[in-house]
Amino acid sequence: MLYNKTPKAWASLAQPALLGRLAHTLVLMANGRRSLRELSLLTGADITEQAYLLCEAGYLEVQDPPQAQSAD
Repeated sequence: MLYNKTPKAWASLAQPALLGRLAHTLVLMANGRRSLRELSLLTGADITEQAYLLCEAGYLEVQDPPQAQSAD
């Protein structure tokens, strides 16, 4: 599972105090190519619960990894 920003997250980036430091950092780094594990390593903390809360609040969305395309 990969995490990506929602339009609500993009709107909140200009107001870091709105989410708090860890949540803002997590939203900032979520780019649709990073997994929960990668985001945890980058923040230096287990962000499992924070990511779940941000998804529930509409700031992050889970995205399936892109499928490899076969060579024709």
